Amino acid sequence: MQNDKIKVYLTNEEIQQGVKNLASKLNNLYKDKELYVVCVLKGAVIFASDLVRYLTMPVKMEFIRLSSYGSSTISSGNVNALDASLSDLNGKDVLIVEDIVDSGLTARYLIDFLNKNYKMKSLKFCSLLNKSMRREVEVNPDFYVFDVDDKFIVGYGLDYDGDYRNLPYIGYFDK
Repeated sequence: MQNDKIKVYLTNEEIQQGVKNLASKLNNLYKDKELYVVCVLKGAVIFASDLVRYLTMPVKMEFIRLSSYGSSTISSGNVNALDASLSDLNGKDVLIVEDIVDSGLTARYLIDFLNKNYKMKSLKFCSLLNKSMRREVEVNPDFYVFDVDDKFIVGYGLDYDGDYRNLPYIGYFDK
């Protein structure tokens, strides 16, 4: 797939304004608390990096690497933990930061994994994008920045077979 086939879905300016708005909500919710941000690699790293820069409370960042897409444009239905080594999250306020929730399988896996392994003070889930029409399991992010249509999107961390993560906008492929 070539860059000239990608149409802009959300501009960088729209994304940054949305991220700032989310950060404002989180700053109110977690005021005077230490927040542990668990970033889901690799797709959410750009979103998480931008988001934490707008947060005003003390933040500790953790990273977990999961996979459900491989080289496909749809979820395989199987979530694999490629690296789930995290600090002790017991008694902590934890915010999962994900790039997109579509089928909900990855979100459900991660929420269940953290609840099984830690007794957190609180656990919230936020996503840059929410593609609710693709939901296969009942899971909804506590926070999300944008609802998106049923398009395969790339950019701002989201990829197709490892490519396009570096686009400063979110785009979709024009057929």
